[in-house]
Amino acid sequence: MSSLMRIMINVAIVAAVSLASSLNDVNASPVDTYEFKDEVTKIRFQALSKELRCPKCQNQNLADSNSPIAADLRRELYELLQQGKADSEIVDFMVNRYGEFVLYRPKVSELTYVLWFGPAILVLLGLVIVVLIVRRKPAKKEELALTSEQQDKLKQLLKDK
Repeated sequence: MSSLMRIMINVAIVAAVSLASSLNDVNASPVDTYEFKDEVTKIRFQALSKELRCPKCQNQNLADSNSPIAADLRRELYELLQQGKADSEIVDFMVNRYGEFVLYRPKVSELTYVLWFGPAILVLLGLVIVVLIVRRKPAKKEELALTSEQQDKLKQLLKDK
């Protein structure tokens, strides 16, 4: 067997192994086995765990995060629901404990004006700039044409070279 054939077989084996290992990658969400009094409480738990952000993770909610703090917060959320707390009370408790960061949709306040209105202001500013550029009068041919004095200078410069 030639060395080229052995290299091709080795490359094929490496490719097959890497493909097989990539197919086995599983992104699993955490599994909590909480028992709820009724279906409404279960739905509230699921909704709140998707609305609240994990304080440790960059951009994951409590439902998707595998971090220990998210597991603790899910457990806390479950206990608060079992105590009969309202959704607003639970959200207020989490905000008081972890700050506005735990909310995916922070409340509109002086601190979050830029977050809420910044993108709209930037879009409007961009539209104004585009309108100003489009409305600008193009230069007329007469303005672009060289005067006789400029033409003479140009001819003189070209002759010197």
